[in-house]
Amino acid sequence: MAAAAAVPAGLFAVYKPAGVAWGRVRAAVETRLLSELNAAPRRALPQHVRFLPTQGDGGATELVPTMVPVLAEHPLVRGPQFRRLKIGAGHRLDVKASGVFVLGISHGNKLLTDLYNCHLSKVYTVGGLFGKATDDFSDTGKLVEKTTFDHITREKLEQILAVIQGTNHKALLMHSNIDMKTQEAYELAVRGLIRPMGKSPPIITAVRCLQFAPPEFQLEIHCLHETQQYLRKIVHEIGLELKSSAVCTQVRRTRDGVFTLDDALLRSQWNLQNIRSAIWSCQLKVQAEIERTLGHQDGSNLHQQDVEMAHAADS
Repeated sequence: MAAAAAVPAGLFAVYKPAGVAWGRVRAAVETRLLSELNAAPRRALPQHVRFLPTQGDGGATELVPTMVPVLAEHPLVRGPQFRRLKIGAGHRLDVKASGVFVLGISHGNKLLTDLYNCHLSKVYTVGGLFGKATDDFSDTGKLVEKTTFDHITREKLEQILAVIQGTNHKALLMHSNIDMKTQEAYELAVRGLIRPMGKSPPIITAVRCLQFAPPEFQLEIHCLHETQQYLRKIVHEIGLELKSSAVCTQVRRTRDGVFTLDDALLRSQWNLQNIRSAIWSCQLKVQAEIERTLGHQDGSNLHQQDVEMAHAADS
């Protein structure tokens, strides 16, 4: 039981760099945790009685009861105490994207499912470059065409963004399956809970221009049920609407539900102590969001997490 208590349980966020697959990030976290858990001091080996031959005073050999360690329990015999951790991944990020990436350990995997069912919005910083188009909408793709962009102004860009947001707002209401004339719709609107609670196409809930320095520009996009490739395609379509072309230079997730960049651990912070602290610091806001959105507390999951974290703190 003491061994299990040493393993943290809950949700935490790490920062996934661009150019690295999310699976490699998860594997790196698991490798680091396993290394630290197995390096921790173990309890002393159990003892058992063995009758060992001993030379007596008269020269005769006698069997003397002696307490000796159980070598079958030795680390060199049994191998590492921890061989694998159950680490689940939240909303994925593709290889080219970077930003907040949520992971769950042990019973945190069940909380990942609860957060998924909350259908919380995510926020991205998306960079764009006017004047060219590629086959995959990114700046590293195969060049398809070059266009002029001198006619593009910030005002024109923001007009296109307003159209995109208006169109997606209608889609948001349609896929929410709520009669907007009812009391239920009013209460959900007050609580900020009008959103699809099931599968739906990607929906942009808000978009604004952060920087405009042609040919470069930067957007902040709030969205649901998106993929990073969908966001790159949005940049491509913005270029077309402006009678030009555009490619995406960056997709960076700055918020995933209740987790922000401030919560995300950098590569140098992927260790047992920091991860345990991150789980503790995020535990209350995760619980509050699940209760607020789903209208109930998953008592078994959260109680189990509380118990495991309390044991871990004592160990």
